[in-house]
Amino acid sequence: MAHETHDRPFDNDNDILTHLGDDYEMYLGAVIPPIFMNSLHVTPKEAIDSGVTQKFFYGRCSNPTADLFERKIAALERADKALSFGSGMAAITSAILSCVKGGDHVVCVDMAYGPTRLFLDTELGERFGVEVTYVQGDDPAQFEAASKPNTTLYYLESPTSAYFHLQDLRAVAAIAKARGIKTIIDNTWATPIYQKPLTMGIDISVHTVSKYIGGHSDIIAGVAAGNEPLMTRMQRVRELYGGILGPMEAWLATRGLRTLAVRLAAHEKAAGIIARRLEAHPRVASVRYPGLESDPQHELAKSQMSGFTSPLSFHLDCPAAEAREFVKRTKWFNVGPSWGGFESMITLPWGETNIIRIHVGFEDVETLWGDLEKNLNLIKSR
Repeated sequence: MAHETHDRPFDNDNDILTHLGDDYEMYLGAVIPPIFMNSLHVTPKEAIDSGVTQKFFYGRCSNPTADLFERKIAALERADKALSFGSGMAAITSAILSCVKGGDHVVCVDMAYGPTRLFLDTELGERFGVEVTYVQGDDPAQFEAASKPNTTLYYLESPTSAYFHLQDLRAVAAIAKARGIKTIIDNTWATPIYQKPLTMGIDISVHTVSKYIGGHSDIIAGVAAGNEPLMTRMQRVRELYGGILGPMEAWLATRGLRTLAVRLAAHEKAAGIIARRLEAHPRVASVRYPGLESDPQHELAKSQMSGFTSPLSFHLDCPAAEAREFVKRTKWFNVGPSWGGFESMITLPWGETNIIRIHVGFEDVETLWGDLEKNLNLIKSR
């Protein structure tokens, strides 16, 4: 029998992922809602005189397929609203633009995603006179000390996607609110399953959907979630800059959400095994992974995250040139700048260093460890 699932309570993340918005009656009993590939929605003629505005009218502003994805993200983040974008950077830049104007000052974590820093330094800094101060962010007092009378935004990334530094979200949010400063966090690593920043006082949570939410390495997309009136302001930015997510990508992103929780559990289990074995290997000087009990921020991680995903970094006890050879010798880890899909990845995020980042995918964990161990054993002692 056809039924409307929007009448159900959606307090559980798994229920949100699997059924929120899947209105079987509206979609002719289809278990998967269709893709709305149209660019235009016509207006009923009787609405001309009433002045009533339709939710869907033009594809640059809204789309039913994107709307379904956004409703799921908003529910997961415990937000009033979510907006989807054509890339993670489109979500990040739109979020920043909704909080900053020319002459303002931003405090940003120094390990934030490189293109985010580039946007702050060049597009906003050089062109519009926005000041930026970078802080490590492991001590909330750093944000307070870096603030100025014209500070309007704290930009966070916790954990950072290269070295996995955390910020104390509750403490930073409290400092920001006391000063009337907005907060944005790049929440891509933890996802809205393992970390819900808005419940800790953060204003906007952004994600690169190309990573875990998409999960299949086949889309470029982004999403931002927050409460009113910030999201209304951000929607205006999206409409004017034209950054809405396309319907096909929105449909694929929703497909990714349906398996997000079970995929994350598999990534977490395998990454934990690899991290502990790396930590015990004599050729590894240190491992940075918030899920390790030995990680210097493990207790903070447990206090604001309910689980851990997969990217982690480790410091090889060898020169940088030998670290490059280690990366080249691996067989089961592909070299690339992204992560979050089914495939294992490896990269040297800082170029001429001996610090390596890996993403642990869905290959057999013993196969992956055998690859790493074999090549670790080839590293000569200093």
